[in-house]
Amino acid sequence: MNNMNLTMLTDFYEITMANGYFQNGWKDKIAYFDMFFRKVPDNGGFAIMAGVEQVIRYLENLKFSQSDIEYLRRKQFGEDFLEYLMNFKFSCDVWAVPEGTPIFPGEPVVIVRGPVIEAQFIETMILLTVNHQSLIATKANRIVRAAQGREVMEFGSRRAQGYDGAIYGARAAYIGGCVGTACTIAEKEFNIPAIGTMAHSWIQMFPDELESFRMYARTYPDNCTLLVDTYNTLKSGVPNAIRVFNEEIVPRGFRPKGIRIDSGDITYLSKAARKMLDAAGFHDCKIVASNSLDEFIIRDILIEGAKVDLFGVGERLITSRSEPVFGGVYKLVAIEEDGIIIPKIKLSENVGKVTNPCFKQVYRLYDKESSKAIADVLTMHDEVIDENEPYEIFDPEYTWKRKTLTGFRAQKLLVPVFEKGKCVYESPNTQQIKEFCQAQLDTIWDEVKRFENPHKYYVDLSKKLWDEKQGLLQSYSVK
Repeated sequence: MNNMNLTMLTDFYEITMANGYFQNGWKDKIAYFDMFFRKVPDNGGFAIMAGVEQVIRYLENLKFSQSDIEYLRRKQFGEDFLEYLMNFKFSCDVWAVPEGTPIFPGEPVVIVRGPVIEAQFIETMILLTVNHQSLIATKANRIVRAAQGREVMEFGSRRAQGYDGAIYGARAAYIGGCVGTACTIAEKEFNIPAIGTMAHSWIQMFPDELESFRMYARTYPDNCTLLVDTYNTLKSGVPNAIRVFNEEIVPRGFRPKGIRIDSGDITYLSKAARKMLDAAGFHDCKIVASNSLDEFIIRDILIEGAKVDLFGVGERLITSRSEPVFGGVYKLVAIEEDGIIIPKIKLSENVGKVTNPCFKQVYRLYDKESSKAIADVLTMHDEVIDENEPYEIFDPEYTWKRKTLTGFRAQKLLVPVFEKGKCVYESPNTQQIKEFCQAQLDTIWDEVKRFENPHKYYVDLSKKLWDEKQGLLQSYSVK
């Protein structure tokens, strides 16, 4: 998977623009692009960065094959441009926010600097990769938080939008906090625990439910979880499970792992099942719930007192069904003229779509006493925020809203990933990213984590960057 050449997975206009730059002698002109997003899905307070490792693999394999060139020749591109593509070698600088980091609207999460043909061409893959995995990681974390410490398993492969959606969705869900996945290849590729027991078809294959349970228990006595809702959860499923636990599992020196309920009223059934299991002496037998769950259903059934220990969440996680689009965009923010950086801005009648110009850095400011994140500040790339001096932050739109910070720690979020086309970043493994994500989430105030009406986290501009932006706005307003 890591060696798949996806060079031609690009919007066609990237190629038409590349040819235009080439034909007009601009192939070596240096450009700066930001990837950022404008809105957190589900009206949440934050998103989670994911997909950087796959962006790296894509850029490392960026090259045009002979068949690519032959295809483009049929599209009537000139031989001089095709020769340039044959010798194409990625040479850009790339910065990115590490995977697992909470991210907020308006701040660059990926920055690319380099020859405009190269920097422009990679837009599509950067967006689709980071958009997808950040979407699923964010949704997974919402569901995990709703479970209030109970484990959540990702069960969505069969409902994912394509096999890549299943594989990389499982990766992103794990980063977001899930304990494992039903997607077997995700364990092979990313060492994410693959989890699963049986389908209803297993029970249906046997003459009766009891026999199906016996065969499974004999095969997996040390890891036996039985699916109890094929026929009647409380009248046959749970009683048969208890009988098999007593007759097949305990005599072999093991304890049952659990039962799974995949339909019906989860609150009512889990309460009743818990009483039956406890009465039989199986207080340690866990109850797993699945069946079209999301963060709101999980939250509600727990409020109702459901006795569920683990959740298996499928289609509403792997597709982020409630809001299946992560609106990341990729915008030009500067070019170089004779080595001087010239800022660029995109205007719009929609104020929210006016871009932040310039080559930038993002600082996260933490309160030293609580270790909680206070605000993010977009600065010029070479600006330094001095932790030892008071620092004023202000709302970039409502500039009268100001606050002077003391006793804070400033951390740069964007780290170098490529320098002159060479990868300089060592990707952590998926488990390390997951642990990093949890540590970073602990720095976010609970008020920002609310599902409804979360506190708005501050993303401000430095005075220097704000002045630069205002100057550009003023210059265009008088033209």
